[in-house]
Amino acid sequence: MNNSFEIIEKIYIRTQGRPVDAVQKAFSQLRSKYENEKINAVGVTGSGRKITSFVVGADIVKNEITAHATAVLNSDKDVRTILEIGGQDSKIIILKNGIVTDFAMNTVCAAGTGSFLDRQAERLNIPIEEFGSYSLKSSLAVRIAGRCAVFAESDMIHKQQLGYNIEDIINGLCEALVRNYLSNVAKGKNIQSKIYFQGGVAANIGIKNAFEKELGYEVYVPKHYNVMGAIGAAILAKEATEKNNKITSFKGFNIADYNFNTRSFECDGCTNRCEIAEIKESDKVIGYMGDRCGKWGNKVL
Repeated sequence: MNNSFEIIEKIYIRTQGRPVDAVQKAFSQLRSKYENEKINAVGVTGSGRKITSFVVGADIVKNEITAHATAVLNSDKDVRTILEIGGQDSKIIILKNGIVTDFAMNTVCAAGTGSFLDRQAERLNIPIEEFGSYSLKSSLAVRIAGRCAVFAESDMIHKQQLGYNIEDIINGLCEALVRNYLSNVAKGKNIQSKIYFQGGVAANIGIKNAFEKELGYEVYVPKHYNVMGAIGAAILAKEATEKNNKITSFKGFNIADYNFNTRSFECDGCTNRCEIAEIKESDKVIGYMGDRCGKWGNKVL
């Protein structure tokens, strides 16, 4: 992102359970184009934000709620509700007068997340990019149990065995996942227009249409729907470094070639006996994670 908050480059990669590898893969793609450019600030967010901050040398580490809200309000201050469904979790953010007034996250069940939809697309031998469009060809929605990923997959298989066509099953799945989201993640939330839908799953037109059908409002998908968290983190990093007149801690694009590894040990400092993850860059310790009291996480290295 440049100083005018325009997106110059974005990369969206599935982590496949290895966030550090995904970050290094992205940096190897960016290096040839930007290694001679001056990077003024770097921010990280998301479920792997802590370990990623150690790896890249981040200037700020922000939670996903703050990052997503910042990105949305930077482009459209009229937004009142953010529906976000990513690869591993989902969340809802309620805004009023440009301020987050309520939010909720679902990090326990995989039903409705990108990883679950990837799995179903693979099982049905349909490219994930085309998955949502199948629902548009449907004449009816088959009722699918969407409260649990395991039950949803079992129900889909059962409906296939009964002879329902794939388009109607996918349409039913989209509606089931939206019902699940609204009855769990969004339960008790005051959903008002203008509504933004973001995260990787926002690419699924079937899910978007199901939201509009259930809510009775138009649902907008922003241009950079899949990297809104990253955009928010970049904006916050810029603001933080400028406010504190700080030089960036960014390590450079050559981290793509560094060797990172993790080992764990048990802290015996108190009865909590926290399992501490020690992150190393080659033989040098660059950070600790896992403690409750900050003894290791706040250690100056």
